[in-house]
This record gives sequence, C-alpha cells and structure tokens, in this order.
Amino acid sequence: MSDAEIRAIVLAALLAIAPEIDTAELRPDRPLRRQVDLDSMDWLNFLLGLHDKLKVEIPESDYARLVTLDDVVAYLVRARETSYGQ
Repeated sequence: MSDAEIRAIVLAALLAIAPEIDTAELRPDRPLRRQVDLDSMDWLNFLLGLHDKLKVEIPESDYARLVTLDDVVAYLVRARETSYGQ
C-alpha cells in the first residue's frame, strides 16, 4: 500500500470523526488535533478507526508521536512495513 493510499485512509478516518472539515485545507506539518479541534475521545476514535481499517496496532505509548498528518502517515507506513514485511 502506497503512502498516498494510506494518507487517503487517514483522511477518510478523520472525516468519519469530523465530517465538517475540509481536508484540502489541512497542513500536513501542523498539529492535526489543533487544526481539526479534536478532543481526546475523538482522537482515540480516530486512532481506533485507523487500527480497524489498516490492521495496525497503535500502542498508547506511541500516541504522543502522532502529532501531524505527516507523522500519522509515516508511522502507519512504517508499522505496515514491519507487520507485513513490505
């Protein structure tokens, strides 16, 4: 699965939590939760949605590493490569 495909899945999961956002306006290098105004429960639901769609475990200890859209995509790319040996 390509980075672009994973990014599309991330954005779809984000839209499922916050359908009012315009994903075209998101800055990939800025804190995602601030841009979208997600509370901690929304953030958790977003991460669980990613887990369900991509079958990637995201341990709670890694949550702090997932700040920007780019961080989330890079993390998921690495996690899938590790899990699936791609």
